[in-house]
Amino acid sequence: MTLPSSDTPLYNHALPAIEQWLEDQGCEQDRTELHCWRVERPSWNAELVLDVDHVSVRYTHAEGGVQDIQRSFKYSLSRRDIEEAIFSGP
Repeated sequence: MTLPSSDTPLYNHALPAIEQWLEDQGCEQDRTELHCWRVERPSWNAELVLDVDHVSVRYTHAEGGVQDIQRSFKYSLSRRDIEEAIFSGP
């Protein structure tokens, strides 16, 4: 599947394209809650939730962090901006 340009707002991506993008980033979809995804990096883990109008991210086990960090990003942001914000870590 070909993704829209990276400067396209995420709300202009079809759901299969968003799912492909998340898989390309190394995310794994929860088999029972299909709107939930998980990703692991060497210094942090994250849980992503595709909500109605935004992506919620909860970073867990961040290096040196005592508590989880939660952020959300509106679908009106470009895929590139959301990718840089989420996958650069907490």
